[in-house]
Amino acid sequence: MLLKSKQFWGTLIAIALLAYCVKDVSLEELRALSQRVNFLYLAPALVCTFLFIIFRALRWQLMVSQHKRIKPSRAIALYSAGQVLNIVMPVLTGQVGRLFLFARKEGLRKTFVFSTIVLEVLFDALSLVIFLLFTSLVFVVPDSYRSAGIVIAVVTVTVLILFYMMLQFQGRLEDIGRRRLRNRWPGLYVGVLKFMRSFAKGIETLRSSQHFFGTIGYSLVSWTAHTLAIYFMFMAFGFELPFAAAATVMIINTLALMIPVTPGNAGTFEVAVSTSLSAFAVGRSDAVLFAVALHILDLLPVFAFGFSFLRMERLSIREIKLQHEDETILDRVSENGTLIESEEQV
Repeated sequence: MLLKSKQFWGTLIAIALLAYCVKDVSLEELRALSQRVNFLYLAPALVCTFLFIIFRALRWQLMVSQHKRIKPSRAIALYSAGQVLNIVMPVLTGQVGRLFLFARKEGLRKTFVFSTIVLEVLFDALSLVIFLLFTSLVFVVPDSYRSAGIVIAVVTVTVLILFYMMLQFQGRLEDIGRRRLRNRWPGLYVGVLKFMRSFAKGIETLRSSQHFFGTIGYSLVSWTAHTLAIYFMFMAFGFELPFAAAATVMIINTLALMIPVTPGNAGTFEVAVSTSLSAFAVGRSDAVLFAVALHILDLLPVFAFGFSFLRMERLSIREIKLQHEDETILDRVSENGTLIESEEQV
């Protein structure tokens, strides 16, 4: 019932925001824009949106490669299917659905998948801070976004250091838990131990400089592809704006949408993009129509790859939602409180 309520309210908010965005757009303005759009630039923009998803999927493949080999084509399709769940399930429930999907189809522990999702967020945050730094050399970034960038940078670096320390002193942490928890709360001790071991496997990327810098590389390349998609859309719409402006729109849009509220960020995406374009003297109607076009373009590769995977695997979104409601993130603990280790799962 709660999940349905979130879906209902998320959809309602999306409709309200979309109505607010397009209320001042006239049919005449829409017709005039369609006549001056240069459709030749839509092809490279579409290619860049596909590359954005592909690079992000390959980044996830690299994260899990130390424990399981996944073919690139399967990693791309599986990652896209997870993004489909993010789109149709609002308020972070899509991330949980994605967690169950990855765990079920690849035989991975849910805690392990959860740790890779956390790393994705951290590396994305690190990449955005780098983009923000270089963009600030060209444009005067608003104080609010500069402050947000500083906070994100500090939090990201701190969490990465804590994760690295966790890997370095994992044995000591387990000893402390064994002394403090095993005799007094055996069930809690087993649960914490399971979580820690599985989570640590998911962040093993931080141990290897090759994997660490490879993950950063994929992150930067993916966001560059997304920025290029925005830049080509600028050219298609006839906006005479530099590449740095596209990076600014990308950064502001990403920061504004870090916590999804509506399905597929419908409405919130349009508000964020159109508002950021207003800083570059783009007319409101043109900015709103640009935001709608960019949003549709962003969704095309996700649905193209994702639904093909769900169809091949004979999975439905409803089935994944029901599984999300019925299961917990941690694997079960045996009745006598002993640790269950599966040879088939990481």
